[in-house]
Amino acid sequence: MAGVLEQLIRPQKMAMSPNDMELEAAREILAEVFGVRLSEVDEMIWNRVEVEDERRLKEEGSWPQEFWL
Repeated sequence: MAGVLEQLIRPQKMAMSPNDMELEAAREILAEVFGVRLSEVDEMIWNRVEVEDERRLKEEGSWPQEFWL
């Protein structure tokens, strides 16, 4: 039975790139450090990305605050 489970799990791990494995490990560490679920860690990450995107857009000045014709 253990051999069957190992065969089911192993291909998934091998399909992950080193960057994917590093990200997964970081997510698990954050979940453990903050005492939250992985879904909450994902939400924290997405919130951080959104804040950074907004900050970057403001710095680039891609859209003027006022527009006059």
